[in-house]
Amino acid sequence: MRCIQTKPISAVIFCAIASLTVPTVAVAGDESALLLKSREITAQFATELQAALKQSMGSGGPIAAIGVCKDMAPQIAADLSRETGATVSRTSLKVRNKANTAAPWQMQILHDFDATETPAEYFEQVGKNGARYMKPIPTGGLCLACHGSELSPDIRDRLDEAYPGDQARGYDIGDIRGAFSVVWADQKPANE
Repeated sequence: MRCIQTKPISAVIFCAIASLTVPTVAVAGDESALLLKSREITAQFATELQAALKQSMGSGGPIAAIGVCKDMAPQIAADLSRETGATVSRTSLKVRNKANTAAPWQMQILHDFDATETPAEYFEQVGKNGARYMKPIPTGGLCLACHGSELSPDIRDRLDEAYPGDQARGYDIGDIRGAFSVVWADQKPANE
């Protein structure tokens, strides 16, 4: 298991335009190709989601953004999974969508992220050819419209309708809202 501290080079917005730092790609000698690819996939996921959220917030506010997180985020993850061969997702300790429930290993990393003042990304080689990667998603100011403690009645009603059993409320700015996850299956290379 290995946690990697990275330096932020740009802010990428998530969940109603919250910030997510993208790591530098200064490659140390021991960084694997899967780590670098995981970073790229996560940045692409965040960028595509950011664009969709910006558009929906501009045209319909937080109510419209709920639909983006509910419908478009899972589609982006599925498309990236199909394109890359990895399993790409988001998860949290307090999920809104039960399909995003963390696996036991992800739960431990999320707890570690929560316990760290400035959590780093997480990367672990699994077997000979597999890997696990997670990048924390901090809560930004605009995320509080749908993820904060004091939700407007119309947003609360829409969330209750869209997500029965929603747990993803009560966050403050800077709290770790969840994480992006990229998992590469450990498979034998074709020549073995």
